[in-house]
Amino acid sequence: MTSRYDDELWELVPADPGPPPAHLAGFVRSLGPVERALDVGCGDGRLTAELRADTLTAADVSAVALERAGARLPEAELVELDPDAPFPFADAAFDLVLCAETVEHVRDVQLFLSEIRRVLRPGGELALTTPWTPPLARPEDPLSPHLRRFTRGSLRRALGELGFELRSLERRSGTLLARAAR
Repeated sequence: MTSRYDDELWELVPADPGPPPAHLAGFVRSLGPVERALDVGCGDGRLTAELRADTLTAADVSAVALERAGARLPEAELVELDPDAPFPFADAAFDLVLCAETVEHVRDVQLFLSEIRRVLRPGGELALTTPWTPPLARPEDPLSPHLRRFTRGSLRRALGELGFELRSLERRSGTLLARAAR
């Protein structure tokens, strides 16, 4: 089931917004080559295109985003996800899951991260980015599509409580960049 809300947001994004932010592209490029990768919340595929994988799956809740991603990723399998529902992938199906600038938009973070962990093979890696929020931040814009705000501590806690082994967590250009293993 398409997320009309997310489709409407993607319709506001220019069809060619230019290259992804350099710090995000560099983070994705730093991920080693893998056999099977999933980009969950792939958006228009600009960061997905930076992944090195034999088999690439790009997934999003927005049909508009997936249509744009398809133009950039002719070899990728495109999968439309239902918001707040289990992923339509087998257990341990991926060596790497990229989740870039997505978790802050998710209503059920526990289900979302649990599903990422489920579809990762044992020892597989989650590469996650999210905007960094200072611990004593001002209230966010009430019209922002962000539902969650993460500090280093809250992201570390969420990943740990859901069974991930945090390998690295850094802040760069106002973004938290985390790598964690299943």
